[in-house]
Amino acid sequence: MSDKALKIIYWIATSVFVVGLSWSAIQYLVEAPKMVAAITGLGYPIYFMKALGVAKLLGIVAIVIGRFETLKEWAYAGFTFNLIAAAVSHVASGDPAWKPAVPLAFLVMLMVSYAAWKRLHGEVALPPVHTPKLRAYLPAGV
Repeated sequence: MSDKALKIIYWIATSVFVVGLSWSAIQYLVEAPKMVAAITGLGYPIYFMKALGVAKLLGIVAIVIGRFETLKEWAYAGFTFNLIAAAVSHVASGDPAWKPAVPLAFLVMLMVSYAAWKRLHGEVALPPVHTPKLRAYLPAGV
Protein backbone atom coordinates (compact mmCIF):
# COMPACT_ATOMS: atom_id res chain seq x y z
CA MET A 1 0.00 0.00 0.00
CA SER A 2 1.34 3.43 -0.90
CA ASP A 3 2.13 6.03 1.74
CA LYS A 4 -0.52 8.30 0.25
CA ALA A 5 -3.23 5.65 0.63
CA LEU A 6 -2.03 4.87 4.16
CA LYS A 7 -2.18 8.57 5.10
CA ILE A 8 -5.72 8.80 3.76
CA ILE A 9 -6.77 5.73 5.76
CA TYR A 10 -5.04 7.13 8.86
CA TRP A 11 -6.73 10.52 8.63
CA ILE A 12 -10.19 9.12 7.86
CA ALA A 13 -10.08 6.66 10.77
CA THR A 14 -8.53 9.22 13.11
CA SER A 15 -11.03 11.92 12.12
CA VAL A 16 -14.05 9.66 12.65
CA PHE A 17 -12.63 8.63 16.01
CA VAL A 18 -11.74 12.17 17.10
CA VAL A 19 -15.11 13.66 16.12
CA GLY A 20 -17.04 10.96 17.98
CA LEU A 21 -14.94 11.03 21.11
CA SER A 22 -14.76 14.84 21.16
CA TRP A 23 -18.54 14.95 21.03
CA SER A 24 -18.85 12.52 23.94
CA ALA A 25 -16.18 14.39 25.96
CA ILE A 26 -18.03 17.69 25.53
CA GLN A 27 -21.33 16.02 26.44
CA TYR A 28 -19.68 14.69 29.61
CA LEU A 29 -18.21 18.06 30.56
CA VAL A 30 -21.49 19.97 30.14
CA GLU A 31 -23.39 17.17 31.88
CA ALA A 32 -25.87 16.73 29.05
CA PRO A 33 -29.03 15.12 30.47
CA LYS A 34 -28.89 12.07 28.18
CA MET A 35 -25.24 11.44 29.13
CA VAL A 36 -26.01 11.85 32.83
CA ALA A 37 -28.83 9.31 32.45
CA ALA A 38 -26.55 6.91 30.56
CA ILE A 39 -23.67 7.15 33.05
CA THR A 40 -25.86 6.84 36.14
CA GLY A 41 -27.77 4.02 34.43
CA LEU A 42 -24.50 2.12 34.20
CA GLY A 43 -23.95 2.70 37.93
CA TYR A 44 -21.22 5.35 37.70
CA PRO A 45 -21.29 8.61 39.67
CA ILE A 46 -21.77 11.91 37.81
CA TYR A 47 -18.31 13.19 38.81
CA PHE A 48 -16.84 10.33 36.77
CA MET A 49 -18.11 12.12 33.67
CA LYS A 50 -15.89 15.15 34.32
CA ALA A 51 -12.75 13.03 34.74
CA LEU A 52 -13.56 11.01 31.62
CA GLY A 53 -14.35 14.15 29.62
CA VAL A 54 -11.02 15.78 30.49
CA ALA A 55 -9.09 12.54 29.88
CA LYS A 56 -10.74 12.10 26.47
CA LEU A 57 -9.90 15.64 25.39
CA LEU A 58 -6.27 15.27 26.52
CA GLY A 59 -6.03 11.94 24.69
CA ILE A 60 -7.45 13.46 21.53
CA VAL A 61 -4.89 16.26 21.65
CA ALA A 62 -2.10 13.70 22.12
CA ILE A 63 -3.26 11.66 19.12
CA VAL A 64 -3.92 14.56 16.76
CA ILE A 65 -0.79 16.56 17.58
CA GLY A 66 1.36 13.47 18.02
CA ARG A 67 4.54 15.39 18.86
CA PHE A 68 5.49 13.04 21.67
CA GLU A 69 5.27 9.46 20.44
CA THR A 70 5.18 7.89 23.89
CA LEU A 71 2.31 10.14 24.94
CA LYS A 72 0.49 9.24 21.72
CA GLU A 73 0.99 5.52 22.51
CA TRP A 74 -0.45 6.09 26.00
CA ALA A 75 -3.44 7.89 24.52
CA TYR A 76 -4.13 4.96 22.18
CA ALA A 77 -3.82 2.56 25.13
CA GLY A 78 -6.05 4.69 27.35
CA PHE A 79 -8.75 4.89 24.72
CA THR A 80 -8.52 1.12 24.20
CA PHE A 81 -9.14 0.50 27.91
CA ASN A 82 -11.92 3.10 27.97
CA LEU A 83 -13.77 1.68 24.97
CA ILE A 84 -13.50 -1.93 26.11
CA ALA A 85 -14.71 -0.93 29.60
CA ALA A 86 -17.61 1.00 28.06
CA ALA A 87 -18.70 -2.01 26.02
CA VAL A 88 -18.41 -4.33 29.03
CA SER A 89 -20.39 -1.87 31.18
CA HIS A 90 -23.22 -1.82 28.65
CA VAL A 91 -23.29 -5.62 28.42
CA ALA A 92 -23.12 -6.05 32.22
CA SER A 93 -26.00 -3.62 32.76
CA GLY A 94 -28.22 -5.51 30.32
CA ASP A 95 -28.39 -2.77 27.68
CA PRO A 96 -29.56 -3.66 24.16
CA ALA A 97 -26.89 -5.03 21.81
CA TRP A 98 -26.49 -1.78 19.85
CA LYS A 99 -25.19 0.08 22.91
CA PRO A 100 -21.99 -1.96 23.40
CA ALA A 101 -21.59 -2.00 19.61
CA VAL A 102 -21.03 1.77 19.58
CA PRO A 103 -17.81 1.79 21.67
CA LEU A 104 -16.65 -1.32 19.81
CA ALA A 105 -17.11 0.48 16.48
CA PHE A 106 -14.99 3.35 17.78
CA LEU A 107 -12.45 0.79 18.97
CA VAL A 108 -12.19 -0.50 15.39
CA MET A 109 -11.56 3.08 14.16
CA LEU A 110 -8.93 3.49 16.89
CA MET A 111 -7.20 0.24 15.86
CA VAL A 112 -7.17 1.25 12.19
CA SER A 113 -5.76 4.65 13.11
CA TYR A 114 -3.07 3.08 15.31
CA ALA A 115 -2.05 0.45 12.75
CA ALA A 116 -1.84 3.05 9.97
CA TRP A 117 0.19 5.42 12.18
CA LYS A 118 2.67 2.63 12.99
CA ARG A 119 2.97 1.60 9.32
CA LEU A 120 3.57 5.23 8.28
CA HIS A 121 6.49 5.36 10.70
CA GLY A 122 8.03 2.16 9.35
CA GLU A 123 6.87 0.05 12.26
CA VAL A 124 4.28 -2.64 12.59
CA ALA A 125 1.68 -2.62 15.34
CA LEU A 126 2.75 -6.06 16.58
CA PRO A 127 6.34 -6.80 15.60
CA PRO A 128 7.32 -10.44 15.22
CA VAL A 129 9.65 -11.81 17.90
CA HIS A 130 12.55 -12.22 15.47
CA THR A 131 12.95 -8.49 14.86
CA PRO A 132 16.27 -7.00 16.03
CA LYS A 133 14.48 -4.29 18.04
CA LEU A 134 12.63 -6.83 20.13
CA ARG A 135 15.49 -9.31 20.29
CA ALA A 136 17.56 -6.83 22.33
CA TYR A 137 15.07 -7.27 25.20
CA LEU A 138 14.94 -11.07 25.12
CA PRO A 139 17.24 -13.41 27.04
CA ALA A 140 20.21 -14.79 25.08
CA GLY A 141 19.40 -17.81 22.96
CA VAL A 142 15.73 -17.02 22.39
